[in-house]
Amino acid sequence: MTPVHLLLLCFSCGLLVTRSDGACAEVDSDTEAVAGKGFKMGCISCKKRSEVKATATVEWYFKAKGEVDFVQIYTYIEGRPSIEHDQFIDRLDWNGSKRSNDIQDASIYLSNVTFNDSGTYRCFFHRNLVYENYEYNTEVSKVVHLHVVGKATRGTASIVSEVMMYVSIIGLQVWLLIEMIYCYRKIAAAGEEALREAANAEYLAIASESKDNCAGVQVGE
Repeated sequence: MTPVHLLLLCFSCGLLVTRSDGACAEVDSDTEAVAGKGFKMGCISCKKRSEVKATATVEWYFKAKGEVDFVQIYTYIEGRPSIEHDQFIDRLDWNGSKRSNDIQDASIYLSNVTFNDSGTYRCFFHRNLVYENYEYNTEVSKVVHLHVVGKATRGTASIVSEVMMYVSIIGLQVWLLIEMIYCYRKIAAAGEEALREAANAEYLAIASESKDNCAGVQVGE
């Protein structure tokens, strides 16, 4: 096995490792928005088994401070968003999973935040899991308690979320490196074994030829 073949196999192994990580981590949303600016409201629900096919629809609800009941403000079904409440007309945009009905990120983006946007937001995943012989429906909800301020402050939750994000990125990179080293060693070991087998075969061939030559000499005598 040549070095070029080894490099190609290692590269292929690295691609498989990169694609298998699923790229889904349930990070909590920020909870502090600044009046007059935009704000991403995070809502992520990862599937426990990434290999299971699924489809999902999303609904967002809002309960203002001092209110008792939630009101529906947004839906996302088969790539079609719909704003359901006048308070958020022309201010909500989809910021989640794209080009797939298997939604795991249902984040939305709120433009031109006002103090009236303070309150509790809840998003619901209505997920249909498709197994070989049956289908199973689940519902997952996430809650975001939004506080609108006049000037940005660096909250503890924001700092922790950012730290956890960098830790996750570094962890994935280290894991990828370990997998690459493992693949390289495995491929190298296979190459060495092939070389040993080739050397043994050559040695046996030479030994057999020498034996035949000796036998021929004895017969000649």
